[in-house]
Amino acid sequence: MIRVAVADDKINNRTIIADKLSHNNIFTIVFEAANGEDFLTKMKKLAEEDLPQIVLMDLEMPEIDGVAAIGTASSLYPKIKFVVLTIFDDDDKIFRAIKAGACGYILKEESGAVISNMLVNLAESGAGPISPSIAYKILQMMQQPALTKEKQTDNENFFQLSEREKEILHLLSQGLEYKEIGLKLFISPNTVKKHCISIYQKLHVNGKA
Repeated sequence: MIRVAVADDKINNRTIIADKLSHNNIFTIVFEAANGEDFLTKMKKLAEEDLPQIVLMDLEMPEIDGVAAIGTASSLYPKIKFVVLTIFDDDDKIFRAIKAGACGYILKEESGAVISNMLVNLAESGAGPISPSIAYKILQMMQQPALTKEKQTDNENFFQLSEREKEILHLLSQGLEYKEIGLKLFISPNTVKKHCISIYQKLHVNGKA
């Protein structure tokens, strides 16, 4: 079983997420939290063996928002995978969430099957899940000059993808699967998966570091 926690300030959203995951009996919902503060409080009450392996975190929440909660929790619980699950896809939120320690970024509009498959792949291979439109956004962030010197410095240190990794990220942004990407680039699906793991590691700066 893959243990999952869900943090979202709207109970209806939490119910929808839980329902999407319920169709795959490999997942078990450890707990639901109404905001970042509630999430951190509930985490502290759990024994290590009962902690979630994956946390689905909304961004816009009262008390403590998703970015702050991920930043704090990724330092306290470095083995847990934090995945943003939200409706927001603007550049600043993407950058701040990944920098805080998120290893993936999924839009809530994705189907239950897509979200389930992404989370299973994350648990099995370590490759962080990312919605195609978000991958496209990240490509744009890499290709466009930063608006401020501070952001430019962050981006230069933050995104260090090889040319092959950029090719794969571009194809991911089109919604292609590993096998399809492999056919286009004349490499094996397993090689594509290894590149994807490297891509997400390079995009991921954990809070402790």
